[in-house]
Amino acid sequence: MSTAETFDLKAHIRGIPDFPKPGILFYDISTLLRHGPAWKEAMRRLGDVVRPHRPTLLAGIESRGFLIAAPLALELGLGFIMLRKRGKLPGAIIGLNYALEYGTDRIEMQADAVKPGDRVVVLDDLLATGGTLAAAIGLLRQSGAEVPGAAALIELTFLNGRSRLGDTAFDALLAYDD
Repeated sequence: MSTAETFDLKAHIRGIPDFPKPGILFYDISTLLRHGPAWKEAMRRLGDVVRPHRPTLLAGIESRGFLIAAPLALELGLGFIMLRKRGKLPGAIIGLNYALEYGTDRIEMQADAVKPGDRVVVLDDLLATGGTLAAAIGLLRQSGAEVPGAAALIELTFLNGRSRLGDTAFDALLAYDD
């Protein structure tokens, strides 16, 4: 068995209790990002997950999703687009409002970011309840893109976020059950 096959990526994710508020355990990827061999292995594994979807573009969700999607797009020779919070992009934009547990939010992209028929895989650092990722998929499809898959470094399986993604295939490198 090679070193890559046994590389424990979870050993490079730091849990920070009570952040951003009491009772929350925050999974901090900054410790993975600053460890070159672990970061390279994470990108290799995500490439293995993304390639079968035959994407023409990768989309990253603000902001840690940018850290995942941009280098992976470069590695795979693909374009990269940003899915951002309200009011953060220049030029003509399109957006989608979506429900949160308490209130609403909005995700936006530049109006010319995708063309009908583009195959876009959406990436983020973490899948929790799935609301933002589901909205990102909806926005891309509203623009005529195909969204065959989505991926994240981490999935909080106990929150069942993948159930909100409908028919979009989802993969995560790491899962946490509590």
